Amino acid sequence: MTIKILLSVGLGILSGLFVFPTNMTDYIEMFISIGLCILLFFVGIDIGRQKNIINKIKEMGLKVILVPLMVAVGSIVGSMVGGIILGMPINEAGAIGAGFGWYSLSAIELAKHSAELGTLAFITNVCREIIAIITIPLVAKYIGKLESIAPGGATSMDTTLPIVSNSTDGNTAVISFITGVSLSLSVPILVPLFMMLA
Repeated sequence: MTIKILLSVGLGILSGLFVFPTNMTDYIEMFISIGLCILLFFVGIDIGRQKNIINKIKEMGLKVILVPLMVAVGSIVGSMVGGIILGMPINEAGAIGAGFGWYSLSAIELAKHSAELGTLAFITNVCREIIAIITIPLVAKYIGKLESIAPGGATSMDTTLPIVSNSTDGNTAVISFITGVSLSLSVPILVPLFMMLA
């Protein structure tokens, strides 16, 4: 899966450089949205084929709550440690980590405070998504199924959900979706909250 992803990105870069005209970029966002909807539709079919999915979620119990909580704690603490190493204010580093991979919202929110902070949030969270796309199959194979949800953060409900689903199973895909929703809901709360701690 990782090789397929890297080949797809590489082919996309080469196509952008040599094949498609510049004005094609106006339609790329629409094509990405359509493609993502198709991917999520098939992931939904895969999840729906799992019988008694509600009962399985009940059986999982605390895992459903603990996964997003641990991903959130790990993301924020990790970004704070990185911020200390780089000499950043700890609240700003925490706010960037609280973006959980949702680069558009976190960048816009932090750009209200400074253009540099907004740019850093954008780059950091875009890099997180790229790293997640590459590493999720490896994490699922060598570390664990639940652990493969963590790299995606908020994107584990959309962009990286098909990769988690393909690399694991239906149960993990459900937890991935719930994790992504939980983290996405917390971004607009936590990012401003960290900036208020200045």
